[in-house]
This record gives sequence, C-alpha cells and structure tokens, in this order.
Amino acid sequence: MSVHIIIDGYNLIRQSASLQRLEQVDLQTGREALIRRLVAYKRIRPHKITVVFDGTGDPGLSPSRDRVGGISIVFSRSGETADAVIAAMARRFGEKAMVVSSDRGVTNSAAAAGAAVIGSPEFEERVEMAAYMEIKGDDGEPSEGWSPTTRKKGPRRRLPKRQRRNSAKIQKL
Repeated sequence: MSVHIIIDGYNLIRQSASLQRLEQVDLQTGREALIRRLVAYKRIRPHKITVVFDGTGDPGLSPSRDRVGGISIVFSRSGETADAVIAAMARRFGEKAMVVSSDRGVTNSAAAAGAAVIGSPEFEERVEMAAYMEIKGDDGEPSEGWSPTTRKKGPRRRLPKRQRRNSAKIQKL
C-alpha cells in the first residue's frame, strides 16, 4: 500500500533547528531548504509527498499549488489555514495518508480521519537516517550472520488495530 505523506510545512521548519535558523534569515529560504531535503528523500523513498504552507497574509505567494522535484506544494488560500487544508486532505485520503505535524489540533483531526500521524522531529530524524543510509550504501536490510533472538517469556500484549496500522506506515518511511 502506497503512503501519501502530508506535511505541515511551517511546523516542520520550526521544529527543526537547522531549518529554523534558515527561516529566521528569510522565510523563502527556509521553505526552499525544506523542499530540497524532501526532494532528496523522495529519490530514496518514492512516497507521494505534499507539503502544505499557510498562505494567508503573504501577498508574495500567488500560486496556490506548485510541484518541485515530484513534491507537491500547496499554499492555503486567503481566509483558510494550512491546518484546515491538511485536515481536508487527511479526510480525503483516509488510511492512505500519513500526516507529519507536531500541532495537536492537526494530529487529532488527522487521526480522527483515519490517517497515520508522526511528529515533525521524528519525521526529520527518519529523513536524515534515509539520507545517511543512501550515502553509506546500506539498504536497511539486516546482513547475514548473527541474528538476535526475539523469544520472549510471558503473555503478549497486542496493540490496538489503529496503532498497529500507524506503526506499519511509519516503518515504511
């Protein structure tokens, strides 16, 4: 099953130390740095990725939709917040969506729509790890040789179905 990653753009920028420094210099620079990272990530992991930015009150943003390197970029319209756009997209894609945000309102509405949710810092960590694995030449598969045992004692505790699905989607990142 293909995963559609929907990213709360400004939330991810402001949760990242390096992107936040660039954004403080210039808002456009921060957005471009995020897009460059996501384009590099998309070359490694071919998921459908959409970044949503809040376009209200910014007259320099004329296009409401754009596409750069396979990444869809969406700006909210005047009178509309990026949170509302993300919630609508999560409802539209349902279980096929993964929402990246640390905003509690966004994550709650996305989870209610059936989408998987991952926090911005955790997603950034996964993007950096994928880039590292690409440079290192490791495909993430365990090598032949020693394999640790997973034998456990006692009764198993199975997670609820929604949490198992969410974990499975996060593992695909």
